[in-house]
Amino acid sequence: MFRQPASGPIRPLHALTLGGALCAALAMAPALADERAPAATALQRDATPLDDYVARAMRTFDTPGVAIAVVEGDRIATHTYGVRTLGAAGAVGPHTLFPIGSNTKAFTAAALAILVDDGKLAWDDRVADHVAGFRMYDGFASQMTITDLLVHNSGLGKGQGDLMLFPSTDRTRAELTRSMRFLKPEHSFRASYDYDNVLYVVAGQLVQDVTGQTWEATLRRRILEPLGMRDTQTDVDTPVADQVGLHGKNSTPIRGVGPTAVLKTVLSGTTFSPAGGLRSSAADMGLWLRALLRDGVIDDQRRLFSADAAKALVTPHTVIDEPAPPGPLALAHPLFNAYALGLEVGDYRGHKVITHLGGVLGAYSVTMIIPERKVAFAVMVNAEDAGTLFSLREHLLDTYLGLDSPDWIGTYKQFFDASHAEAAAALKKREAETHPERGPSLAVDRYVGVYRDPWYGTATLSRDPKKAGELRIRFDRTPGLEGRLVHVQYDTFRTVWDMPDVENAFVTFALTPEGGIERMSMAPVSPTADFSWDYRDLHFTPAAKAR
Repeated sequence: MFRQPASGPIRPLHALTLGGALCAALAMAPALADERAPAATALQRDATPLDDYVARAMRTFDTPGVAIAVVEGDRIATHTYGVRTLGAAGAVGPHTLFPIGSNTKAFTAAALAILVDDGKLAWDDRVADHVAGFRMYDGFASQMTITDLLVHNSGLGKGQGDLMLFPSTDRTRAELTRSMRFLKPEHSFRASYDYDNVLYVVAGQLVQDVTGQTWEATLRRRILEPLGMRDTQTDVDTPVADQVGLHGKNSTPIRGVGPTAVLKTVLSGTTFSPAGGLRSSAADMGLWLRALLRDGVIDDQRRLFSADAAKALVTPHTVIDEPAPPGPLALAHPLFNAYALGLEVGDYRGHKVITHLGGVLGAYSVTMIIPERKVAFAVMVNAEDAGTLFSLREHLLDTYLGLDSPDWIGTYKQFFDASHAEAAAALKKREAETHPERGPSLAVDRYVGVYRDPWYGTATLSRDPKKAGELRIRFDRTPGLEGRLVHVQYDTFRTVWDMPDVENAFVTFALTPEGGIERMSMAPVSPTADFSWDYRDLHFTPAAKAR
């Protein structure tokens, strides 16, 4: 979802031949961001090398569409490629909307910075003093400040609590805020970095509680309208004619392997929006990045936020300490990397950069600022396709920094092919060690019932009316997240979700000495499952026992 894609350099996210219609739509279309960009950038004046590179990346990774915004000083250009949706008419253009996932977080941080400028907040204020019902599991963590809310030092594990949001939820932001007290942390408060989404939803509730207006209304009035970001939508639901379809390779047990296809499952709802719900265009992302590059200056008469706020947004707080990837990708691994407020600050091959990644079901994005060159860019792809995204990111960085550029496309292709092969081997080994003839221990009816997790809420198991002797599972606070339970071995089952693009999970029951059900635990089936499928953090017990 509002994910960081899987591991790789500079905080990476996690083959069909392009058909004739897609190849025809690869009419490379570098274009100025209309009247808002009065002069061409250097890349636009000679876009052919970029066009050729993008075309090769799209062919290599089977990417339907790409949009790039480039800012050089005051100048903005857009470069757009491919189709909005496979199998449908419509090329990607400067105003085509892409989900930007966790690149939304910088907007949420900027909204809070504006409220600090207004004197309505201070960065060191306790969140609990402004947000009714906010409390963390750990008493010390309940002293969390507004800065803490944004810098991933809460003690929560990576992606912990995401299933309260993803892929949909009937919870409000206020409900999620009250649920934070039930998330048992994995680490001590302020001890380490672990990426989360749920606290940015709390930040959205904070904006509402302080202003009396929703996060959406505040963002539109204080950021989008002043910058002239007319395309950007604050939700994933509002239908727009010029928007991308979402694509992935999900026809095999390993996500990322197989043909690219339009996803049948999409995100819905607005609860998660402050963490990752914006949709934007290349034209609008150019305006946003230009404001960041100018430290909040809009024009000679107006500022989006103060110079102090601009400095606060990029001041490092939490060190991100991750091992370098193997082989050639180590060249792109940062020597230093830390989380600021909705942005990461680090280096690329010794040069300071400010960046963030975003990912949702079917789309990825990256933003990058190179302060020493007064350059910024955004890349958006309408597929779960880190290969194209990262190749273009590194290529653009090398271009603007004047560095020798390796074959990033070939390097990433090799990296992801090896990763998928390793995952396939792990699945094959697991399958060979599985004994479906063993178990289950209980009659099917004994598993039927309501199970409760302290932070998620309830899941209901019932008899499958269409499959004799089988079970169904439903996540009660996640509309549409339900499906079959198929026996694997012993007291372990496997989900077959009705939503075809949702990661499946193993469901295992532990029994009491008397033969009753003690608890129900879950784990993702695929070794490559994104951390937002945080099944491992669920600890269900029979509802009667939980009470």
